[in-house]
Amino acid sequence: MRSHCAIYVDVGYLVASLATRVTGTSLRSAVVVSYPDLVPGLIAQAERLSGLPVLRIHWYDAGLRGSGGPSPEQNAIGMLPRVKLRLGRTSPNGDQKGVDLRIGLDLASHSRGRVVDVAYLVSGDDDLTEAVEEAQSHGVQVVVLAVPDANGRPHGVSHHLIRESDGIDIVDAALLDATVHVRRRAEEPGEAPGMPGGSGDQVSAPVADGGADPAPSRPTPAPAPPGSPVPSPADLARPRPRTPVVPAASAAPERPPVVYSSSSNGSSGYLLGPPAHDPEVVESVCRKVVGTWAATASADDRRRLLDGRPFIPPDLDRTLLTDLSARIGEYDVPDEARSALREGFWVVVTEVLA
Repeated sequence: MRSHCAIYVDVGYLVASLATRVTGTSLRSAVVVSYPDLVPGLIAQAERLSGLPVLRIHWYDAGLRGSGGPSPEQNAIGMLPRVKLRLGRTSPNGDQKGVDLRIGLDLASHSRGRVVDVAYLVSGDDDLTEAVEEAQSHGVQVVVLAVPDANGRPHGVSHHLIRESDGIDIVDAALLDATVHVRRRAEEPGEAPGMPGGSGDQVSAPVADGGADPAPSRPTPAPAPPGSPVPSPADLARPRPRTPVVPAASAAPERPPVVYSSSSNGSSGYLLGPPAHDPEVVESVCRKVVGTWAATASADDRRRLLDGRPFIPPDLDRTLLTDLSARIGEYDVPDEARSALREGFWVVVTEVLA
């Protein structure tokens, strides 16, 4: 029988890591990904690394809330050559369920049947370690294929997963630079072409991010007074010279590396970082998430957010927890930090949008 390799992609890890790489926050709706270009690039890299043909690429994501079926974007990804779409569920509160289990079951069953000889795992989730060990017990090599951060290091991979795998490689940075972009504003009626957020800045792709909570394909900014400048994501994320969200604290130490999980918290950490309730860390996370979201949110999105207060939409709440967990290097964010994070979120939202 001819030998093959296969790729197992945890899309939650992939897109959150891509978003962090280009925007500094894990908000999936902040990036546009050209999957018809990214998928063949991943296949070509796996074949180059292993010297074996790729049998297929298994694509694991959460289905639509309610129906559990694929979104139009996910359906388009599933139509790509050699892609097998595998969907978990999205719970009523927006958490993805069953995705890790599907990855683990497929790794175990494919290794028992010797379907492949080398498995490339695009994930950083510590919960997959036992499935990796099961695949190895049947003679399959399992290599982590990690997304690089802005400095070229593996982003968000559990130390335990690295230790138990057969190695770790990095997705080609040039491939990511060519296929992943910051989502830009669409032109607002009456806005001059070429302004930040105008049609000249719009980034599009044949297939956009197919997550469980996709962003609008053509977001529009909130109306602004005539002649006022349109802020960039960096402007919105930059702390203002005014009263901080929480009492100021001494400068935080250098942050530990991110360790990612596709669970609702979003990270799986072993390194000790700054205290979870560090006011400076909490404010920094809130400003980055709100700024990234507000840069592409439509007027209706902004109005719905303010009208729904104090309820935080699941995708934003998950991003806040994921980013704070990454910054402090702890899997479980303490209740005190969660409360401070959500309070700080509304302070920043009021400042930016009101």
